[in-house]
Amino acid sequence: MPGIEECLLKAMALPGARGAAVADCTSGLALGTIGDSPNDDHEASVAETAELARVAADQPTFAPAEDGDAAHGRSNPVEDVIVTTRSGYHLLRFVETTFDSSVFIHVWLDREEGNLALARIGLAGLAERLVLG
Repeated sequence: MPGIEECLLKAMALPGARGAAVADCTSGLALGTIGDSPNDDHEASVAETAELARVAADQPTFAPAEDGDAAHGRSNPVEDVIVTTRSGYHLLRFVETTFDSSVFIHVWLDREEGNLALARIGLAGLAERLVLG
């Protein structure tokens, strides 16, 4: 099972990946970063994406409680958040853990070279196997 560094390296192997981060949604701090940052400042990018992740996860419209969530250890029913821009895609994938986790993976893809569907599938697999600790 990959740790944070291996997870980031595998995220960068996704077609069109320009940068990636593993971050804590609650604190807005990076647990690890790799590659480029959309605004040339990884810390600022992580803080901004953490704010977006928090908003999506906290809104009942986007994350209504589902009966099976608590039974299956899912504290956050939102799986991922996708933002498209003229030049790229930003994919935020929440990491499910046995404890109350607020960790997510952010991958920034070049729009010309990236494949959003493939990246979403790959990132879901990385999030499932990521070992924190």
